[in-house]
Amino acid sequence: MKSKGPFLVAQAPPAIAGRPPLPAPGDRLFYRQGARLLCGIFILLTWLSASAQNPPDSSAPKQDTIVPVTVVSVAGDSAKAPHSKKKILPKKLDTLLATAVPATRRDFTQQFGGEPPDGWFRAALARNSYFNFLGQALAPLAQIHLRQGFDLLFYFLAALLFYFALIKLFFGKYLSNLFTLFFKASMRQQQIREQVLQAPQPSLLLNILFVLSGGLYLTFLIRYLGFSEKGDFWALFLKSSAVLSLIYLVKFLLLRLSGWIFSVQRATDTYIFIVFLTNKIMGICLLPFLVILSFSNHFISEILITLSMLLVGAFFVNRFLAAVGPVRKEIKVSSFHFFLYLCAFEIAPLLLIYKVLLTYLEKS
Repeated sequence: MKSKGPFLVAQAPPAIAGRPPLPAPGDRLFYRQGARLLCGIFILLTWLSASAQNPPDSSAPKQDTIVPVTVVSVAGDSAKAPHSKKKILPKKLDTLLATAVPATRRDFTQQFGGEPPDGWFRAALARNSYFNFLGQALAPLAQIHLRQGFDLLFYFLAALLFYFALIKLFFGKYLSNLFTLFFKASMRQQQIREQVLQAPQPSLLLNILFVLSGGLYLTFLIRYLGFSEKGDFWALFLKSSAVLSLIYLVKFLLLRLSGWIFSVQRATDTYIFIVFLTNKIMGICLLPFLVILSFSNHFISEILITLSMLLVGAFFVNRFLAAVGPVRKEIKVSSFHFFLYLCAFEIAPLLLIYKVLLTYLEKS
């Protein structure tokens, strides 16, 4: 330090080469006091900002109030106090619960619009506009699914066609003579007829083919007309085939008996031959219709049923016209009497059987 009169003056230390000069002692004291002041201000501002960001907790539990509860002691109970005076005990009650739940039944009804607690719950369910909770329950309408498989029908048709193919293979000449007699009127000679009559085995096989194809056609026709929609298909097929067999068996026996009784056996034999000849050709011609009817829709089935009924009607008309000439050559009969015979022995039995089948199917 350097003296200057009566005062001592602080002298700055000498500067070191290569460094900046140090501040004077008075300046360093000023700097320290300024730094302390700035630190104090910074700490004060930090505390104020922290206090502003943390408000007091409003969810702190409130102090429970004391609600007096009256307890009445039962006289005569040795476990209770000997006196029967009323004793008031403090009971804690949550103030939050007390403000949220109505105090009385009337307050509950006014606030929620229903009787507590079940009535209010049912009222809330009744006010729901999306679900009918309180409505009457309805039983679901379930329809039983009935599987309709055509596998057995396919195999049956395949077997029927294979059966006809075997007849064609082993009895080709018989089939050729049969079609010749049916479609060529000038060729209906006694010689070809005798050749056909001398082959009973293919005749029996073709009669069986007619019964099977005719029974299947009647089954399709009955199902199409709506007489039996829910019954068993194969049971109906067996019934139709049995009825068809019974019709022609009874007709064959009646014609044989009539020829023997009235001594017109040649006429009855000729008529029987024409009837069963027509049936054999009809059974063969129905095979394509049966194959298409088995796997076609309603529109195609309607067309095929109409065409097949016209075809069957044409066969019956042809049988009538083909039988008039040979029968009139054998016996003296007028066309009117022959028409009466057709109505009595051809049309009337068919109408009777149709009525019986219709009545039976309606009852079942």
